Amino acid sequence: MQLHTHEWGTGDRIAVLIHGIMSDHRTWHRVGPALADRGYRVLAVDLRGHGRSPRGDYGPELFADDLVDTLPAGVEVALGHSLGGLALSLAVPRLRPRRAVYCDPAWSLAGVGQPVDPAVFVTFKNADRARIRAFNPRWDDADVDIELATLADWDTGTALALSGGHLHDRTPERPVVPSLVQIAGEGFLFTEEAAKDLTGRGFEVRTVAGAGHTIHRDDLPAFLAGLEGWI
Repeated sequence: MQLHTHEWGTGDRIAVLIHGIMSDHRTWHRVGPALADRGYRVLAVDLRGHGRSPRGDYGPELFADDLVDTLPAGVEVALGHSLGGLALSLAVPRLRPRRAVYCDPAWSLAGVGQPVDPAVFVTFKNADRARIRAFNPRWDDADVDIELATLADWDTGTALALSGGHLHDRTPERPVVPSLVQIAGEGFLFTEEAAKDLTGRGFEVRTVAGAGHTIHRDDLPAFLAGLEGWI
């Protein structure tokens, strides 16, 4: 499946951005320009079932296959957040970016930090501004507006396809390419022990203190600072 792609910049190096569940390329509205300012041509996809990309069957392998079908291989850096981090990790053996960055990746929703069944995200489909603000007190008004728009364009089937019996630990055994895992200091997916385990598997691990799960929307300067040496 060919995914809708948004671009920023015209640099010689390519950076790829892959969003999390319920979102789309608009979540990167500040990150894309920041990377373009660093000399990148930035490609941000809408995963299937999100934004302007097609609908269809859903599952981690299908999300990964779409990335391979849509994106160029061998890019300078590929960055995936949450579900995007899961999809990227499954696509990396074929995409082979020079570097991979996983931002609070949803590798093990069932048992690393606080167990989460993605079916709960369906309840956010019709969330109003007050509810989004309550869950994300550090977001600015533009990000709240974007969240309302991306929720309207999101197919809840993507969450149901990841829930219940589909919940599996998909933490990679080792990085396929040099890889950074960026952990949200106030997130719910990773314990201190899990972070140490990732280090033992060969990942570089950095924690962004004070940031929630969507690090780049909670604290963009800290998000970018945490990527120094990788972007």
